Amino acid sequence: MPFRLGPWEIGLILIIILIVFGVGKLPQIGSAFGKTIQEFRKASKNPDAEKEESEDKEKVAAKPAVDAAPED
Repeated sequence: MPFRLGPWEIGLILIIILIVFGVGKLPQIGSAFGKTIQEFRKASKNPDAEKEESEDKEKVAAKPAVDAAPED
């Protein structure tokens, strides 16, 4: 039997969240939740993208720094 949320259940959940976190924290929670969903969707579309980015960062970090000042 699938679990379905009706309007009463959603309202109750929202009231509990409001009581627990307060009105001041709701924008921060919403923003964090939205960013999390966005990152999840991005990762699920291209699962190898994160691996490629970390490999690119490792390559850049492995390069030795070059002095800009000429030696005499």
